[in-house]
Amino acid sequence: MGDVAPAVLPLAVVVAVSPLPVLAVVAMLLTPRAGVTGPGFLAGWVAGIAGVTGLFAVLAGDRAPGGAGDSSAASWTELALGVLLLALAARGYRTRPGPGTARRPPAWLAAVDRFTAVRAGVLGLVVSAANPKVLLVCVAAGLAIADGGAPGAQDAWSVTVFTAAAASTVAVPVLVHSVGRRRMAGPLEALRGWLVAHGTAVTVGLLLLLGVVLVGQGLGGLI
Repeated sequence: MGDVAPAVLPLAVVVAVSPLPVLAVVAMLLTPRAGVTGPGFLAGWVAGIAGVTGLFAVLAGDRAPGGAGDSSAASWTELALGVLLLALAARGYRTRPGPGTARRPPAWLAAVDRFTAVRAGVLGLVVSAANPKVLLVCVAAGLAIADGGAPGAQDAWSVTVFTAAAASTVAVPVLVHSVGRRRMAGPLEALRGWLVAHGTAVTVGLLLLLGVVLVGQGLGGLI
């Protein structure tokens, strides 16, 4: 993990501080079914992150014998992903709510109190593997892990560490809630309100930051 950590851990941080999954799990933990929906969502979230990251690490590793051409291809991929993230940041900025108004929460947020564990797990999978922002970051992480040229077992460990770091902000509330449900109600409610009010700004900032980082890494590998 040491060789790819500088490239992979910042990507894990971006996924970890993404507002949408945190908002989703917080909303579930405030419902009577929190004991099953919280862990269910966490399981789907982890499966999506690990699945996408591992898949692209394997695919890129199978096609990359380690020559200069492969390094160039990885750099072009990082550059393309960076440009896509910058485009998403620009789109988010243009569609942000006006001053004094908050973006309307997702429609499914009002229905989480009726979720089953399976439905929560499916949502966790969708929010990770089918969310363009998270998907692009996991793809970039998988490519970075493959580009490190480590043996398969070490790549698997790198995927595990990346997934654990990326999923930590969803896992921690679930674990803390399981041992202190009553004491967590107030802080979780406050966190949900803050995420609804400021989630767009956080997302745009993260996309902009990561886009710049990936464009810089891609250009650095090509020059």
